Amino acid sequence: MQDIAEQLQAWHASGRSFAVATVVGVSGSAPRDPGAALAVDAAGEAVGSVSGGCVEGAVYELCQAAIESGEPVLERFGYSDEDAFAVGLTCGGILDVFVQPVVPGTDPGLDAGLRHIADGTPVALARVIDGPAGLLGATLAVTADAQYGALSVGPSTVGALERALVAEARAMLDAGRTGRIVLGLDGRPCDEQEQGTVTCFVESYVPAPRMLVFGAIDFAAAVVRIGKFLGYHVTVCDARPVFATTRRFPEADEVVVDWPHRYLDSQLGRIDGRTVLCVLTHDAKFDVPLLERALRLPVGYVGAMGSRRTHRDRQAKLRDAGLTDAELARLRSPIGLDLGARTPEETAVSVAAEIIAHRRGGSCLPLSAGNGPIHHDTAAPLPAEERAPARRTHAA
Repeated sequence: MQDIAEQLQAWHASGRSFAVATVVGVSGSAPRDPGAALAVDAAGEAVGSVSGGCVEGAVYELCQAAIESGEPVLERFGYSDEDAFAVGLTCGGILDVFVQPVVPGTDPGLDAGLRHIADGTPVALARVIDGPAGLLGATLAVTADAQYGALSVGPSTVGALERALVAEARAMLDAGRTGRIVLGLDGRPCDEQEQGTVTCFVESYVPAPRMLVFGAIDFAAAVVRIGKFLGYHVTVCDARPVFATTRRFPEADEVVVDWPHRYLDSQLGRIDGRTVLCVLTHDAKFDVPLLERALRLPVGYVGAMGSRRTHRDRQAKLRDAGLTDAELARLRSPIGLDLGARTPEETAVSVAAEIIAHRRGGSCLPLSAGNGPIHHDTAAPLPAEERAPARRTHAA
């Protein structure tokens, strides 16, 4: 929803009704991750995507129906070859889509959530996607220190459930996580198969993950461009003011003139497990003090440029500085995957590929070389007997 937040806020500000379809569960080779969204307004304008094309038409119809009825709906799309006109996922996965109508000014939780998403305030949007009829579609917006919206069934509140959901949503916001949770009406965690439970989908909207590029060299410019393409907030840092300029790195969000290790020390409150560090200086006086700190921080990725000989020399210096074998094992050096890259642009692709593989658990082998799952970081597909049939529409 973050990708289409600007358009949603424009509709919301103008008082225009719309419906948002959100991917709330995937299994197998589903084309989009949970949180992907498509929205349709009352005039039929659509923004976003939930499937890359497979079921877009059917979801568009669900959105239009939700605007007309005012009722939310949870729909499952699976694979079916029994009917030539079946609406399903050709990739064989399963996609759960929750469609929620939005009437501006009628839902404090949803109103506040959309406002915070649009203005960049970290917020978790917690929505009931399955459970008692009176709770379906109920929405809470949770920030680090505030809550908007409430859960209720008829005249009675569901205090224990609401308190538990707020606590879970705040924990997921702190970790930057999006996913489903299942709770009992008394707030206790439950299994999804239990009776009388409430399934909620929590979406965390946090600032973009950070990419810190150390070394204002020509290769860095290409890494900055691909980092922005991947959605990172990119900072370039170098101690040499003649090289670290916005003119040389116009696409970077920040260009900082400082010693790399000193700048990293100043950023401890702004880095987390999603942060990636690309050390491109391959100069020991910059690299060693920086890596000595970086490899002890809970960041997602640390890669360093240099030849294999440079890597061995650097590793020895880091060991002398007191780093353990476990800490040294976190260093990706020479940086990037072996693509045979030579140009800065090719090298940037190599670096980006390694970052993605490390984050998602990819094997780095060609997809054509195996027959396993394409997406490594999603749940295993359900057995055939447990799969729900695809929703179908037929040609007129």
